Amino acid sequence: MTMATTQVEGTPADGLAKVRALLAAGGKPPIGETLGFALVEVELGRVVFEGTPGRHVYNPLGIVHGGYAATLLDSACGIATASRLAAGESFTTLEIKVAYHRAMTEHTGPVRAEGIVTSMGRRVAYADAKLTDSSGKLLASATSTLLVMAA
Repeated sequence: MTMATTQVEGTPADGLAKVRALLAAGGKPPIGETLGFALVEVELGRVVFEGTPGRHVYNPLGIVHGGYAATLLDSACGIATASRLAAGESFTTLEIKVAYHRAMTEHTGPVRAEGIVTSMGRRVAYADAKLTDSSGKLLASATSTLLVMAA
């Protein structure tokens, strides 16, 4: 199942229905399988991904690669935006800015990336995401600009 082809009862699904279908199917997009994270919460304009970083995502310095945080944050911004799309619309990320606040290691434990749409226009959406550990400490944050287009 892909987000682009999901239908509900034979009619094209809107974005929220597609994201809910992803959650119902286990919440793991292909990149989530590779990096070990999944979609765990969905509502209109807001999603949460969870994962547990381990040595499989370490960089040469022996800490979690920044790309791991960036991937969770980009997923959170993008899928939060997807949840706001009408049937027949799609999106692509135009820009994402990631700020790293704390390093992660295999001892960090579970992390949560919460994405929220802050503005949704006909052609452009803006979303923010925060990556936190299980005690709520901010690990990384992102802002994203996304292009909304006809599918």
